[in-house]
Amino acid sequence: MKFEFSKPRSLLLTGLLFLVTLGTVSAEGAALDTTDMVGVSFWLATAMMLASTVFFILERQNVAAKWKTSMTVAALVTGVAWYHYTYMRTYWADTFDATGTGESPLVLRYIDWLITVPLQVSEFYLILAAVGVATAALFWRLLGASLVMLIAGFLAEAHEGIDAISEGMVWPLFVVGMLGWIYIMYELWAGEAKEKVSETSEGTQFAFKAMALILTVGWAIYPIGFVLGQGDSGTDGLNILYNIADVVNKTAFGLMVWYAATMDTKAAAASEE
Repeated sequence: MKFEFSKPRSLLLTGLLFLVTLGTVSAEGAALDTTDMVGVSFWLATAMMLASTVFFILERQNVAAKWKTSMTVAALVTGVAWYHYTYMRTYWADTFDATGTGESPLVLRYIDWLITVPLQVSEFYLILAAVGVATAALFWRLLGASLVMLIAGFLAEAHEGIDAISEGMVWPLFVVGMLGWIYIMYELWAGEAKEKVSETSEGTQFAFKAMALILTVGWAIYPIGFVLGQGDSGTDGLNILYNIADVVNKTAFGLMVWYAATMDTKAAAASEE
């Protein structure tokens, strides 16, 4: 029997998320310094991720069955990010000192990205699969490119804590990560994914193009943050940019999945009347 979220189950899950939130917020940790703009950005990102997760869970019941997996993945992306952000904001607040400097939660951030970024990339495959035009090869190519991008990026940023990676490898690794991102952009704008989406409905095409634009413009923030973060004075700018990028790339991205799902569901219902 296929499991479906009914309205009571959705509300129950939302209530459980609320209870978990209360436990997380009340957990022991440093309080937010309202003069710390980086800390404020962490708190705003945390709140946005939770609100988005609740929205996607509740809206899942309002779309056709073929779109429910895509909506679940959208909720997972923001839900996993919300969970990690509760720890990242605490880590920043705990290390924030009188000089106005905090320590970047680099490892926590990349743990989050290693889960959420492949999920986001898989959404392109899922929305194409929902309308029957996706191929498994496309999924694996996008997944492989996202992992190359993330692993190379992490090694470049965390090189100081990895003895096997010298200072001279930072920029070559950065370039490798950029190549992974460029390949994903190629698939979305000129490759198989672009070709397949032309066979879908107008609503799906709009959402696909908007999602591709988010990944093109929104993901460009990450290499900009990396460049700004080089050197001791770049920690604040790097974290603010990363937090903004995460909110845009996860929440707005999920909203485009929701848009495609609702438009396709309404079109299917209208055609049956």
